[in-house]
Amino acid sequence: MCRRHMGSTLFLLVTLAGLGGLACAPDQDRHVNSSLTAVMNDVAQGYVKLVLGVGQHDPNYVDAYYGPEEWRVEVEGQSSLLDDLSQTASSLIDQVESFDLTGAAEIERLRHRYLLTQLGSVRSHVAMLQGDTLAFDEEAKALYDASPPTHPDSHFAAIVAELDALVPAGPGSLAERLQRFKQDFVIPTAKLDTVFKAAIAEARRRTATRIELPLGESFVIQYVTDKSWSGYNWYQGGSQSLIQLNTDLPIAIDRAIDLAAHEGYPGHHVYNALLEQHLVDERGWVEFSVYALFSPQSLIAEGSANFGIEMAFPGEERVAFERDVLYPLAGLDPSKATAYAEVQQRLGQLNYARNEAARRYLNGEINRDQAASWLETYALMSPERARKSVDFIDTYRSYVINYNLGMDLVRTYIERQGGTTDQPDVRWQVFGDLLSSPRLPSGLE
Repeated sequence: MCRRHMGSTLFLLVTLAGLGGLACAPDQDRHVNSSLTAVMNDVAQGYVKLVLGVGQHDPNYVDAYYGPEEWRVEVEGQSSLLDDLSQTASSLIDQVESFDLTGAAEIERLRHRYLLTQLGSVRSHVAMLQGDTLAFDEEAKALYDASPPTHPDSHFAAIVAELDALVPAGPGSLAERLQRFKQDFVIPTAKLDTVFKAAIAEARRRTATRIELPLGESFVIQYVTDKSWSGYNWYQGGSQSLIQLNTDLPIAIDRAIDLAAHEGYPGHHVYNALLEQHLVDERGWVEFSVYALFSPQSLIAEGSANFGIEMAFPGEERVAFERDVLYPLAGLDPSKATAYAEVQQRLGQLNYARNEAARRYLNGEINRDQAASWLETYALMSPERARKSVDFIDTYRSYVINYNLGMDLVRTYIERQGGTTDQPDVRWQVFGDLLSSPRLPSGLE
């Protein structure tokens, strides 16, 4: 089952009812090959048990599981060795590669590609658990089916120079000036719950008018501490999620919409719920009842969740909602909203800095302190946040590519299908279809 961290005291129950919108159920192709479906179902069951087996060796690996409880019990009772798991992955890959796809429907081909790619990623992760060491870019390709770009220091330095002109002048470095500037936009602890409730409600309202949400879907929010991440969605199955928000560091006003949309609507919660409804429940594809964190699926999950922020709050609509609703609820000065949004927009262009820090750190080119210092200089993070970021890299390694590269791949794919900003109906249709499909990173290119 999905892991639960229940050490905090403040809960918010978000109760939902499915509203009408664009249906995102996958196309029920009449020409699906029943014999091909049967053999893929067998491999899918093997894949689920394989992922659960790897989870016995890596506690971070199984991000969610809502399949048959007897499978989990069976796997826990076996205590498979890593060598056995590697052999199982290879055997399943051989089976998938042997399938005859002649005359197969597109949805079957997508499923076939999904199983083959995910299994390859599982085998690579097992090899890493056995001691194999991959360079950052090799690891990203092996685990996430994507090749992250490389950016020189000069790329970030140019953006930092632009920010220097936007951030109010004063003593200290630009990073120190930025931190002082951001202090005026921190949500008071006593008002966090109120602000997040408002952001979540609006994110859900906007999403539900475009995507038909599963009936009865809901999630619980829990405020936690001592985590390397800022937010996490632990999908429970049955269209239910546990969303944890980390309060270790001050939370600025822009994070309310970021977390509401990324973790909730139309991000992780909606993505997982639609996969369960349309692929597990309607099609019986059990491979989607387990979520292997270090796998290509995560690039789609994180990329769509980050892109989902601007889907729900495009352009000036975000600034307007923050200024007119969230700022007053937080007790902040609404007249500063536009200036703050401009700074945040420029800061967003530094997103790939985390990739560069991770690449150099994991490749052994710089040490932990140097990685944190690099993030302070080129991502303009505070010392505390830079250390948190390195903590994240220590645990999740090349996973950082899924947020920025994932978002860019999702955006490019949607716009290539006609979902440009001036075609919001098409944009939402393509986005909803992606959330309900087995498509993976190489399928977006």
